[in-house]
Amino acid sequence: DGSGFCCGVKQMDAREINCGRYILPIKVVSECGCQTCVEPKVLVRGRVVAADNYEPLRFGHIYIGKERIGTTGYQGGFTIQVSPDTQRLVVNFVDPSEKFIDTIKVFIFDKRGGAVYHDVKVMRKQEPIDINAAESNTIYLGEIKDEDPIGQLVIPPNSFHKNTGEVYEGTVKASVTFLDPRNITMAAAAPGDLNFVDNEGDMLPLRTYGMFSVDFRDEANQEVLGAGEVQVLLDTEHVKMQEHIPTMKLWSLNPDTGIWEEESNFQPKQTTIAGSGRNKREERTFLIGNMEIRERRLFNLDVPENRRCYVKVRAYMSDKFLPNEQLEGVVINLINLEPKPGYSSNPRAWGRFDSVITGPNGACLPAFCDAQRPDAYTAYVTAIMGGEELEAAPSMPKMNPNIIGVSQPYLGKLDYQRSDHEDPALKKTAFRINLAKPNPNNFDETNGPIYPYQSLIGCENAPVDANHFRFFRVEKDKYEYNVVPFEESDLTSWTGDYLSWWPNPQEFRACYIKVKIHGATEIMVRSRNFGGTHPQTRGQLYGIRDIRSTRDLHHPNTSAACLEFKCSGMLFDQGIVDRSLISIIPQGNCRRVGINGLLQEYLIKHPPVSQNNETHAFNMLAPVDPLGHNYGIYTVTDQNPRVAKEIAIGRCFDGTSDGFSREMKSDSGVALTDCKSEEGQPKWWPTPLANRAGARTAEPRTLTEGDLPQGQNQGSRSFF
Repeated sequence: DGSGFCCGVKQMDAREINCGRYILPIKVVSECGCQTCVEPKVLVRGRVVAADNYEPLRFGHIYIGKERIGTTGYQGGFTIQVSPDTQRLVVNFVDPSEKFIDTIKVFIFDKRGGAVYHDVKVMRKQEPIDINAAESNTIYLGEIKDEDPIGQLVIPPNSFHKNTGEVYEGTVKASVTFLDPRNITMAAAAPGDLNFVDNEGDMLPLRTYGMFSVDFRDEANQEVLGAGEVQVLLDTEHVKMQEHIPTMKLWSLNPDTGIWEEESNFQPKQTTIAGSGRNKREERTFLIGNMEIRERRLFNLDVPENRRCYVKVRAYMSDKFLPNEQLEGVVINLINLEPKPGYSSNPRAWGRFDSVITGPNGACLPAFCDAQRPDAYTAYVTAIMGGEELEAAPSMPKMNPNIIGVSQPYLGKLDYQRSDHEDPALKKTAFRINLAKPNPNNFDETNGPIYPYQSLIGCENAPVDANHFRFFRVEKDKYEYNVVPFEESDLTSWTGDYLSWWPNPQEFRACYIKVKIHGATEIMVRSRNFGGTHPQTRGQLYGIRDIRSTRDLHHPNTSAACLEFKCSGMLFDQGIVDRSLISIIPQGNCRRVGINGLLQEYLIKHPPVSQNNETHAFNMLAPVDPLGHNYGIYTVTDQNPRVAKEIAIGRCFDGTSDGFSREMKSDSGVALTDCKSEEGQPKWWPTPLANRAGARTAEPRTLTEGDLPQGQNQGSRSFF
C-alpha cells in the first residue's frame, strides 16, 4: 500500500523431501503477513567501446542534461542509478581526449528494479582535414567502397566565425564524421532513438538516411568555430522509396532531451557531377537543405514514417520454449533494414533501431512495415541479457513453425531466416524477417507475430500460444537449486532467511570458481554449498549448482567449467559473517591434480581450513575477500542477480578480472585442475532433479568429514 508495506513471508518452516537415495531439504512458507516493501534500485549498467575495434572509452564523462554524473572506467564500464520519477533516460558520453564523437543514448530500463546491461558503441572521430576559410569547400558524406557518397556538405567562402561572431580567416581544421546507414555494423553506434515531437506534442518515429557530426576548429586546433549558410546535399539515387523524397528533412539532435529537432526542409535540384569511377559526367538530382552550425550537434537526414507495426518476441530459458520458462529483463533490439534492389535477402541499409525489455509476456517492438510489398521493410533482431547474446530459433535445415513460433502460411510470407541460414559458420544470435503488415481480412495473419500499430494492447496481452518469434539461452546441462526459493527475475520474491542464497535484496554478490578438465569429453561439475561458520546455518544446505564444462577450441582434450558457489559474507540479519563450506565435485572417475597456489595459500592463511583428504573432490571455506582471476575466483556485485552472474561468467570464461568472453580460455585464471582418467559415472554422483524420474532407491548418503569444517560434529541428516 501507500505506506510502504506489502504482503510478504512472515514465517518459513524447514521440510525434507525423501527422494529415495537422497533427502532434499527445502523451506516452505507457513505464514504470510504485512512486511516492509522491498524497493530494489533501478540501475543501468554497461560498457562503452569503439564501434570499429572495441577500444574502450576510458574515463569518459557521463552527462544527464547539463549535469555530469560520473565517469566511465578503464575498460569503459559504467553504472547509472535511475531516479524513481525518470520517464526517459537520456545520457551523453563525452570523450575528454576527443578521439570519439559525443554520443547520446536513450536507455531503456526496468522500472520494477534491478539492472539492465547495455553495450554502447561510439564512433571514432574522423581525422581533420585542412580547408581554406576564404574558399568554397565541399566535404563528401559516405565512404563505402565502390559506392557513391550519400551526400555533400557545401560551405561557401567566408562562412566560418568565432564564438564572438567575428569572421574567421585562415586555415580550418574540419572533421566531419558520417554514420553511413549502408553499413549495418554501425547501427549500434547511432545516437538517440530516432524520434521527434510533432506539432500536437506526440512523439513519432523517423527513418534515417545518414547522420553526421561536424567539428570545425582554428588552425591551432583549439577554438571551436561556427559556420553559417552551410548547404547539405542528399543524392536521391540513395532514396529507394520515392515517396520519401518530398518529405525529407534535415534534423539535429538535442543533447538534453535526445529528441531530433527540425532544421530545414529539402528542395530538389539537378546538378552535373562526375560519375564514381567513370570519366563521363552525369546529371543527378540532389535534395538541398540549409543549416547553420552553432554548436556541436549531430545532424540527420530523415523522413517521418507512419507505416508502423509491432513485432512480438519472447525469450526462453532453453530451446524447449516452455511457457513457464520465459525470461524477463532481456533487451530485444530491432533494426529496420531496406532491401537491396533485386536481392531481398541481402539488406542494403538500415533506417531505424528500437529496443524493448521483455516482461512476463515477452516484448512488442515498434517497426516500419508495409501492406503492399512484404519485403519493403525488413528487420534484423537480436537479444541480449547481461552481456550474453541469446540464440534465435533455427531456420535450417527447414523452417519448422513449431520451433520458430509462427504458423504457416504467414511464416513463409515473412521469410524468417536466422543469421546462419546461408552460412553455418556464422553466429546464431539474430534473425531477419520481412515486415509484412498483417491483412485484417486474412485470418492467418490476425494472430501475430506482427500487429498493426493500433493494436499495441493486443500485442502486449497476446497469449503465449499466439504467433511470436523466439530467442533462448544456450545453457547445456545446467542445474540450480536453492533451499529457500527465489525467482531471480522477480526481486520481490526474495525472502529473508538464514539459508537464502542471496542474503541482501539490495545487493547481489555472485561468486564463481574456474575448474579446468583434462579429458576428451566435457563433464558435469557440481558445487554443494553448506553453512560453514555461522551458528544458525552450520552444516545446513544453501543450494546446489551443476554445470557442464565448456570445450576450449584452441586446446584439444581440454575443457573448463565456470561454477557458481555460495559467497561468504553477512547473512540477511547482517549480524555475523558465514564462511560458506563449498564442495567442488566433478562427475565421473575424475581426480584433482592441481590447486592454484595463490588460492591454496589464501585458504591456509584464513582459517579454519577444510580437509581435502580425497582427490575426487575439493573442499574449501569460501573466501570472504573478492580475490580475482589470479586465484581462479570471480566475484561480481550488482543490484540485479542475473547481471551479476552474467558478468562473473564472462570474466571467468575470459580468465580476467575485468574482461568478458563467451569463448572458454582454459589456460587463464584457473583455480582447480582435474584429470578425467576414465569414462563413467560413479554411484556416489547424484543426477540433477530434472533427470531423476525412475531412479532406483538407494541408501541416503551421509555427510563426510570432508563436507564440514574441522571441529564440527557430523549429524545424521542425509543430503546429496
